[in-house]
Amino acid sequence: MSVLTTDQQPGNAQTVAPELQRLRSSIDNIDAALIHLLAERFKCTQEVGRFKAKHRLPPADPQREAAQIERLRALAKAANLDPDFAEKFLNFIVKEVIRHHEAMQSE
Repeated sequence: MSVLTTDQQPGNAQTVAPELQRLRSSIDNIDAALIHLLAERFKCTQEVGRFKAKHRLPPADPQREAAQIERLRALAKAANLDPDFAEKFLNFIVKEVIRHHEAMQSE
């Protein structure tokens, strides 16, 4: 029976730290990409909001939202992401977009 030294013990900070740092670095990069993508998305939705305000269209479009939810649930499923999570995420974004569109209409 072999005995592991302290340096070889599973979970030892010296062995785990580089791998954990590598994983966290990847997460940080993905988070940064998500923020930039959300910023781009909101630039587009601001243009939609201005268009809707100019043409006196309602801030919300339930048919479009339902189609988007269905589309994103399918994309999530194909990507092995929980479709319920994807739907909650989209609903959060859509709620914020509608809030912006409502504000534009009252300007």
